Amino acid sequence: MSVDRLERVNSLLKRVIGEGMFSVMQGDSISPGLITVTAVHCGKDLRDATVYVSVFGDDAVKERALQHLRHHARNFQALVNREVRLKFTPRLTFKLDLSLERGDEVLALIDKIERGFAN
Repeated sequence: MSVDRLERVNSLLKRVIGEGMFSVMQGDSISPGLITVTAVHCGKDLRDATVYVSVFGDDAVKERALQHLRHHARNFQALVNREVRLKFTPRLTFKLDLSLERGDEVLALIDKIERGFAN
């Protein structure tokens, strides 16, 4: 499979899952507004996809949100099946993306270093 096609499928799945967050998780104790789909990585055969999410909140909120997403994985797969025309509907696995927090830590360190040199 061409890399370009795989990237387009990843992008499409990211959009569909992100937009469907409110309909699939409606009524949950975790607000879907706290969750952002940051990336989707499909396997080359398109049978499996890892969905990376960022969750706003402390570690307890992040863990609960991840549990809710995993609980609703089949609902998200059904949504993908309805919205995206693929030979196979990928099996979705949700993982927490901590890159935003790491980026904030790096920026805080850089800021601290810059303030140290200014004195």
